Amino acid sequence: MLHLNPAFCALLTLATSALAGHDHDHDEQMPLDFARFPFQPIYRGSNGEVTADAVFSGITTFAKLPWVQCLTREKDIPFDIAFIGAPFDTGTSYRPGARFGPSGIRAGSRRLTLYGGYNVPLEINPFQSGLRLVDCGDIPVTPYDNKVAIQQIEEGHKALLQREAFSPLGNDSATGEALVPLSVDGKHHPRIITLGGDHTIVLPILRSIHSVYSAVSVIHFDSHLDTWKPSVFGGAPSDQAAINHGTYFYWANQEGLIRNGTSIASHGAIRTTLSGPEDYDNDNESGFHRIEAREIDTIGTDGIIKKIRDTVGDTPVYLSIDIDSIDPAFAPATGTPETGGWSTRELRTILRGLSGLHIVSADIVEVAPAYDTNAELTTMAAADVLFEVLSIMAKTPLGKVQGN
Repeated sequence: MLHLNPAFCALLTLATSALAGHDHDHDEQMPLDFARFPFQPIYRGSNGEVTADAVFSGITTFAKLPWVQCLTREKDIPFDIAFIGAPFDTGTSYRPGARFGPSGIRAGSRRLTLYGGYNVPLEINPFQSGLRLVDCGDIPVTPYDNKVAIQQIEEGHKALLQREAFSPLGNDSATGEALVPLSVDGKHHPRIITLGGDHTIVLPILRSIHSVYSAVSVIHFDSHLDTWKPSVFGGAPSDQAAINHGTYFYWANQEGLIRNGTSIASHGAIRTTLSGPEDYDNDNESGFHRIEAREIDTIGTDGIIKKIRDTVGDTPVYLSIDIDSIDPAFAPATGTPETGGWSTRELRTILRGLSGLHIVSADIVEVAPAYDTNAELTTMAAADVLFEVLSIMAKTPLGKVQGN
């Protein structure tokens, strides 16, 4: 006959009771250091200041923001700006690995709030702006079927974008008049910042954006055009293969998702080789203007900022940033690297020059951490770029004065 230690039996009974009581509901389990609203650092020193262990302790969300399960059990919690991952990389043509981009970017963002998060050039701390900022985790994406994966990304993005924002729009800072939303349904929607993933994810995201804002202008930082016809880029051996990270803007234009003639494609960073001059003709037909990477040597960052602002004007804008717009000396971990790009400082300067634009949502893509250095150069650069985007969003309400 088997004799069990009485203490062991007591522990076994307690564990069995706990499992029975929760019915194996793993959704109810939360990390011990889970933080809720408003955003506050988890650990503080005896004098109340943030301590260094607040950066590397706990679960890794973007900039240590509260983790909210926005697509499942906490889908009723409202927010103003959400970070969401789209771990998809089966539309890439050269180096895969961007499915690990969301986790890498989050790791690179850990020290953003080490000193509080105040953005000196933009004169704002987006984390203390009064907006509710959250990290929603990742959209579940299958690696086995691109058609299904693209649908999953569209549906996941819509599930976040189509709800109403947590904070009211408020009044115009210049006139004091009440602001009205830019959306076609007249509701004030939150903004979504997507962590890619290869650049294919922008097609389902633009489909989601269209459902709320109709056609929008696009500001696109990239070393590549990404408006290639499927017959040129990939050869289109099947309908699904025709949609990839070099053709998604072609399809976005075909579907009427972009304001033709008011978009900047590959601005300030384009420097790739072409199949021929006809690639530019096709790019023109897709409604894009171009700023070459080398123009920074002649017109500088101010000239590039002016070209962008003159093109998009005051229209609703979607901002898409390929990390390969930065030179591989500063961001080597990307799917299709091209030399001769901008420095991280130059890209951040140009982004800050977009302050005041109505950026409805944004992304950063093509971060493939497996090709990074031990110093996490690329993931830190990606996180810092998004810090500028977040600061712009926090400074600029997504509304306008009635009649303007």
